[in-house]
Amino acid sequence: MTSDGNLIRTEALERHYRMGGTVVHALRGVTLAIARNEYVAVTGPSGSGKSTLMNLIGCLDSPDAGQYWLNDRLVSSMSDTELARVRNRDIGFVFQSFALLPRASALANVELPLIYAGVGPAERHERARRALERVGLADRAPHRPAELSGGQRQRVAIARALITEPALLLADEPTGNLDSATGADILALFDELHAGGHTIVLVTHEAEVARHARRTIQVHDGLVVSDTRKPGGADAAA
Repeated sequence: MTSDGNLIRTEALERHYRMGGTVVHALRGVTLAIARNEYVAVTGPSGSGKSTLMNLIGCLDSPDAGQYWLNDRLVSSMSDTELARVRNRDIGFVFQSFALLPRASALANVELPLIYAGVGPAERHERARRALERVGLADRAPHRPAELSGGQRQRVAIARALITEPALLLADEPTGNLDSATGADILALFDELHAGGHTIVLVTHEAEVARHARRTIQVHDGLVVSDTRKPGGADAAA
């Protein structure tokens, strides 16, 4: 497949699950393209298929049918080693639950992807410090998650996601465990990251969160039912 400016392209993705004697069609043939430097919200009610789509885009799961290209590479042609490398270096994950190691400092949590990538200690420490500074937490580097507020923990998670300079930042309900004011601060940070050139795909069921994106893809019953662009981004939606 030749380069067409898209970071993500899917064609007729399907994903089925068996629950007892019933087959659940989580995705029913999703075709979409997301360009580099786009800020996209994937929305839909619980059970709509949006989390399944996120897992496929994040190379955490494989489709039962259809194809997926990430950065012009067909994901199904990758080996397990290549997929692990893509998840570690090319995709930054931000989860609702933060997914931080409770006994490790903020700095150590941010360093983790670089440890898996084989980066030496001195470079790891320096890059992790810069990442924490980038999200406004340079002074909290030695603190463990229990010593941080929810918003600070999510900022640590975002710093960790950014540490490898990934092509894609993938966020699953990133404000779901935060109060409204703290959630607004995190969304403002995503706005800054997008303005700095990051490609962001944000999965959410909240309309207020989706308003920050420049494009909203709505999923229902495993299908894309709408795909709306907002040329002015969050300002246009205000």
